[in-house]
Amino acid sequence: MKKGVKNLKFPLKGKYIAMLAPSFVVDFSYPPVISQLKELGFEKVVELTFGAKMVNREYHKLIENSRSLLISSACAGIVDFIKNKSPKYKKNLILVDSPMIAMAKICRKTYPKYKIIFISPCNFKKIEASVSKDVDYVIDYKELRELFLRYKITSKKKKVYFDKFYNDYTKIYPLAGGLSKTAHLKGIINKNEVKIMDGIKEVVKFLEKPDKKIKFLDVNFCVGGCIGGACINSKDNLKKRRKKVLGYLNLSHGEDIPNTRLGLIEKAKVVTTKTFK
Repeated sequence: MKKGVKNLKFPLKGKYIAMLAPSFVVDFSYPPVISQLKELGFEKVVELTFGAKMVNREYHKLIENSRSLLISSACAGIVDFIKNKSPKYKKNLILVDSPMIAMAKICRKTYPKYKIIFISPCNFKKIEASVSKDVDYVIDYKELRELFLRYKITSKKKKVYFDKFYNDYTKIYPLAGGLSKTAHLKGIINKNEVKIMDGIKEVVKFLEKPDKKIKFLDVNFCVGGCIGGACINSKDNLKKRRKKVLGYLNLSHGEDIPNTRLGLIEKAKVVTTKTFK
């Protein structure tokens, strides 16, 4: 992979942003992981919550105005499966950037002189990042763990925080159903018209025999959502992983955002629709 870890030299020299997938708390302690990334040479460390918020705004509008089945496209594994194994549903995929691509575009606009490195929980996201012009490099969680071990980075500093854009409940995005639970769908679609599925086997069953009353599929390739990604190190069961994400959400409620202007809507007008070839 041309954008992989083998093409980087650590500690990094220059202007680099680490862009963490929101499932990071399953594998890494917060906030120590941020100081650890700084020791690897990252000048800035961001999470994807603001990108997820802006994606949700687009989903809200599309679902409100649609009368046919729509399938979430935030999960690169689902997009890959439908493109290659069930192409008749390509027309149903929501044509909106994933939170990862949306956040990369926001970072590119906000920090134009920086290289963007996405840190991924799964191989599908790694592939998505590797073919995107908006992401310069991609590292998965296993590779990041190896880097921390190789360079003996064990920092336990407590007062190093994200370069924040936004602090919100979109932190639950890595959980199954996280998208539909945070996109403010109440009032625009009936609850029984939304179906949440995690695990490609369940998705296949539905697509082979769809329920015609369903108007929106919030789906993930991996069981459990992104917390079940193949590049996660943790041996914890999904219940414990889910608890870590919810614990992080609760912890973040009391945190301040130093520069709230970074989270203004106009900062995110780079979020665009996409096509699936």
